[in-house]
Amino acid sequence: MTDTAQNETQDGKNNLPTHVAKTRIGYGKKATYEQVGVAWQNDDGSFYIKLYGTQVISSFSLYSIQAKEQEAA
Repeated sequence: MTDTAQNETQDGKNNLPTHVAKTRIGYGKKATYEQVGVAWQNDDGSFYIKLYGTQVISSFSLYSIQAKEQEAA
């Protein structure tokens, strides 16, 4: 299956994630953000979130993916 076919649903819609999930590590100016998953926004406004790995995450933030980032993914 090609990448294009994998990223499209049966109705032809693009199935790429619309958001990334990140968690903050550290505090203040030295804080960094680690990507821990991706999310898709559903038609009703809710989100389907897929987290990576088996780590325990107590909190995360969702950030909208820009068009150029979606093409690179």
